[in-house]
Amino acid sequence: MPRCRVYDAGPRSPHSAGHGPALPGAAWTCRRLGGVGWRDLVRQEPNRSPHGWVHGGSRQPTSPNQPPALQLLPLSLTLTLTLHEAGAGRGLASTPQRGAAHNGGMIIQSLLDTDLYKFTMMQAVLHQHPGALVQYRFKCRTPGIDLARYIDQINEEIDHLCSLRFTTAELDYMRGLRFVKPDFADFLGLFHLDRKYITLRASDSVAGEIELDITGPWLHTIMFEVPLLAIINEVWFRNTTTPDIAEGERRLQAKAALLRDTPGFDQCRIADYGTRRRYSRDWHARLLPLLRDALGPQLVGTSNVHFARLYGMTPHGTMAHEYLQAFQALGPRLRDSQVTALESWAREYRGDLGIALSDVVGLDAFLRDFDMYFCKLFDGVRHDSGDPFDWGDRMLAHFQHRRVDPRSKVLVFSDGLNIEKVMRLFDYFRGRCQVAFGVGTHLTNDLGPTPLNIVIKMVRCNGQPVAKLSDSPGKSMCDDPGYLAYLRQVFELPAGD
Repeated sequence: MPRCRVYDAGPRSPHSAGHGPALPGAAWTCRRLGGVGWRDLVRQEPNRSPHGWVHGGSRQPTSPNQPPALQLLPLSLTLTLTLHEAGAGRGLASTPQRGAAHNGGMIIQSLLDTDLYKFTMMQAVLHQHPGALVQYRFKCRTPGIDLARYIDQINEEIDHLCSLRFTTAELDYMRGLRFVKPDFADFLGLFHLDRKYITLRASDSVAGEIELDITGPWLHTIMFEVPLLAIINEVWFRNTTTPDIAEGERRLQAKAALLRDTPGFDQCRIADYGTRRRYSRDWHARLLPLLRDALGPQLVGTSNVHFARLYGMTPHGTMAHEYLQAFQALGPRLRDSQVTALESWAREYRGDLGIALSDVVGLDAFLRDFDMYFCKLFDGVRHDSGDPFDWGDRMLAHFQHRRVDPRSKVLVFSDGLNIEKVMRLFDYFRGRCQVAFGVGTHLTNDLGPTPLNIVIKMVRCNGQPVAKLSDSPGKSMCDDPGYLAYLRQVFELPAGD
């Protein structure tokens, strides 16, 4: 049976119980803050008590009668957090009550409501490239979607997003993550998103389309992507659809039952990667405890830092395409951009968060750059485009060629997965390596309406074009055809889209 793991972002140490301000009418609840990450799940001793927990890789189980750590959470002090949304540890709070997928209020209510890898990249940018200037551009790949009619609502949500600040409790949580350095946590205490870096307007050339551009310092714009995509998604769905919550729950339970009850798949574990294309924030808040209760240890966490904090889950994530893309302009020369980016990551995290992304300029070019040094240094590689079975075979052969035992490495799959595909991949690579799965839209936006295919991609860094040359047709994005041709020539890639 293959082991499933991704090197987690568990707390550096358990949080102690805390006390909130004595305000009239404050409602309090206890939640389980400890969590078991990918690493912990695969390194538990076979004869250990099932009640034992491991904290952030410390390998110090609690006593059978003691939960890992308790934190008092002031529910009435947040704008829209309900008792059920904040219920974290299994057995300490029930799942949310039935209700609408949109409960009103502004969509983004915490700057933690984003993917972990935005923070991990942001820290590296702060320390190594604080003066880099970048440009991102939005694209809706789903035809016939009229977002322009809702542009006022989107603008209102963006204004609210730019008014948010990290709370003291949120900063304390970030400081508890083992890889977050003190100066970065202090920087987050001063940080806010600035509206001046965004331009949004209806397209002059294509009816119904919007033109969304983000231009400014990388350090101050890197956090826009995920919440903006979540905003656009939710504005669209709340205006154009009526969610069938019962059907969404039925589908969710069926997926959980398939993974949980099929013999031979008890070690197959998944994480939620669905923030950017979720149906709504409220549905995301509802489905995570439902899925946790249905899957137990087979749900190992979420990429969403906000919900990881609220539900006591392990946040997951390392790097995104933009990190390697930026080095096409930041590196000493284009041909060495991947190597420079991976070395930069190693300098920042010294072996932690060791999952490399393989498809920024295609797998062929990645394998040429991912030499024995990187094969031994990184814990594994993430797949995000192209045929996953062929990709995995080639990665395992590459590890063997570099004299590295593939069984010691992790293959992380995150491209358009559903539970059936997760199970096929798990079975295919059974015993050959360790595998892990990040499932996105299939979990967070499957209530009946067709999900949108929308992206925000970096297109320039320091005034120079940058691009992703995906292993899947249609996923590449660049505004300079001449640069794309040059990039293919430099990395010895065939002509393509």
